[in-house]
Amino acid sequence: MTPVFDAHRPPARELLSDCVHCGFCLPTCPTYRLWGEEMDSPRGRILLMDLAEKGEIPLEGAFTEHIDNCLGCMACVTACPSGVQYDRLLEAVRPQIERNVPRPRGEQLFRGAIFALFPYKRRLRLAALPGALYQRLRRAPSVAKLVSTITATLPARLAAVESLLPPVAVREAFARLPRVTPAVGGNRRGRVALLTGCVQDVFFHRVNAATVRVLAAEGFDVVVPRDQQCCGALELHSGREAPALVRAKRTIETFEVLGVDAIVTNVAGCGSSMKEYGHLLADDPEWAERAARFSRSVRDVHEVLADALAEGPRAPRHPVRARVAYHDACHLGHAQKVRAQPRAVLASIPGVELVDLPEAELCCGSAGIYNLLHPEAAAELGERKAANVRSTQPDVVVTANPGCLLQIGKHLRGERPLLHPVQLLDASIRGVPVPQH
Repeated sequence: MTPVFDAHRPPARELLSDCVHCGFCLPTCPTYRLWGEEMDSPRGRILLMDLAEKGEIPLEGAFTEHIDNCLGCMACVTACPSGVQYDRLLEAVRPQIERNVPRPRGEQLFRGAIFALFPYKRRLRLAALPGALYQRLRRAPSVAKLVSTITATLPARLAAVESLLPPVAVREAFARLPRVTPAVGGNRRGRVALLTGCVQDVFFHRVNAATVRVLAAEGFDVVVPRDQQCCGALELHSGREAPALVRAKRTIETFEVLGVDAIVTNVAGCGSSMKEYGHLLADDPEWAERAARFSRSVRDVHEVLADALAEGPRAPRHPVRARVAYHDACHLGHAQKVRAQPRAVLASIPGVELVDLPEAELCCGSAGIYNLLHPEAAAELGERKAANVRSTQPDVVVTANPGCLLQIGKHLRGERPLLHPVQLLDASIRGVPVPQH
């Protein structure tokens, strides 16, 4: 039979054959835990890929449905004893669907609207203006009641968009970081560049500001190129390969000329994609070497700070008396394998009692744009994660991805402060109260 995949980077037969269908992945798979459906487990999806590769099933219908249901959290990659590279398989299959399976008109429009907004900082900043006004008006009891009535009648996806709006501060949305921030006290360890991100820079600018302060306090000159744009992570994780690779090349061009020791990211999803540029562009003769060199230089901020701690911290820490729950963002813990470093960074703060969450391997339901495309499944996972957070009775919850902050915050309903780990470290170094958001 003829394979249904096109000739551009289909899933490799040797990777499909690695899976022995042992089932170790099942307890860690969010959709299998939700529905108990074999085809919504990693081994079930690999079976579907195998059948499609053999030409026994089409891409339309059940194949696309079950692949779309996958969050791409990569917990199965961590759990697999056979080293099955499900991440590589999913990375190959999603672009095949996007190229070859026509989506319904409404689906096309909704996805198109997402990708017409989120990868563009300027558009996000413009959207922040009515967003800030809306949130201010909604604080009035009469307006809040009206909004609740209206949102209850919205389609699930539009209601999800409304419920996941980040707190909007116009001043913060339009703020800029200095192009260069020198190491504090001239005690210099190195020179790094910071990827500021899209949603991160506009709606979580305070995280970027805290990141720059912490890196400078620990002896790094921090460069923030003004002409940086989206790294392509959201599009890459959604199978929109062509625009994602254009963004990858632009990001490489922006950062490779800076002459820095490392390119630092504080967003789990961005970091996991940027570390994959070398693989994604390996078959492009013009870009392969440049992309591989770039990916080798990408480091999560916790990796940089943990190495600095091993050499000896430069910045004194003030005590933070708090029970802190740490949530492993999937693209940090599972995709990048960065687990010990954030915990070491948090443990360096005097007074912090660090606790891990039950079912820590399970995704919170954010998963890029998954909570917008599949709001019902995402809500179940979000409520489950919030319940696990509550069970640890923390004073503060920390996680290293803006999507996780929004998703967990939605389901915790303001019960606890949610922060990026560098915000907690920044408060300790500066000796100021812990931020409440």
